[in-house]
Amino acid sequence: MSNRDEFVWVEKYRPKTIDECILPDNIKNTFKAFLDKGEVPNLLLSGPPGCGKTTVAKALCNELGVDVYVINGSDEGRFLDTVRNNAKNFASTVSLSSDAKHKVIIIDEADNTTPDVQLALRAFTEEFVGNCRFIFTCNYKNKIVSPLHSRCAVIDFSLKGKDRQVLAGQFFQRLQTILDQEAVGYEPKVIAELINKYFPDWRRVLNECQRYSSGGKIDSGILASFATVKTDDLFKRLKEKDFPSVRKWVVNNLDNDPAVLLRSIYDACYNNLEGPGVAAAVLIIAKYQYQSSFVADQEINILACLTEIMVECEFK
Repeated sequence: MSNRDEFVWVEKYRPKTIDECILPDNIKNTFKAFLDKGEVPNLLLSGPPGCGKTTVAKALCNELGVDVYVINGSDEGRFLDTVRNNAKNFASTVSLSSDAKHKVIIIDEADNTTPDVQLALRAFTEEFVGNCRFIFTCNYKNKIVSPLHSRCAVIDFSLKGKDRQVLAGQFFQRLQTILDQEAVGYEPKVIAELINKYFPDWRRVLNECQRYSSGGKIDSGILASFATVKTDDLFKRLKEKDFPSVRKWVVNNLDNDPAVLLRSIYDACYNNLEGPGVAAAVLIIAKYQYQSSFVADQEINILACLTEIMVECEFK
């Protein structure tokens, strides 16, 4: 384990086996079936950020004992020549260090790769079928081109019904164990609030816990940062077309999840915009909410959304 992995909790406590992963029973059983067979098909793992898609992919490969190569779709995965060369070099060679039936290439955040990269990967799934499997993770499976999508078994990590409550409880227990191991004091109700605020983004919850633990204790003093996003002054500034004040509002609220910010803006539209303006704002917000999953700078994305509302919508 690297020094970084020993320090960063999301890496230090990343599950190494499927049993350790916090998953609904039906999904966990699907992956256990792959382990029983000793091999895995090409997979497309879809679901919201931080819910464990990459962790599960790595845990699966770890238990299978396969050679793994990871390509980040938001980084080198956006460049066709890089993906073509690196993936082909890995997939075309026989493993000398593993007795597993095949190698695995994980394409993380595959929905951020370009269509030409996805089509090249689709070709590789067929060309190297005897030697390599591909596991793609994505937030939005509709951004995966159809020829690639159709060549993968799709596993949806979206949580429904009672699974949400059960998994939140399991993560609460896991988080208590981590905090005890790190000798960090905590108030259980505050941990519950953190989970509730960011659910089902386990990665974000763990990162926030590590951030708040710097003082040695996670207590009710941090709950002030969980306050409801206030939009009254924001819409006043939007109506006045006061761009500097709108930007200041965005900066002051960036500790909140982008989805929370956009939802708060959406909820406030009905009381602050004229009828046609509400409809226009809904379309604008939907566009920027979709973009928020893959943009590099959330401040710019939220500010662009508000600027478009400021320019395009009629205020009361």
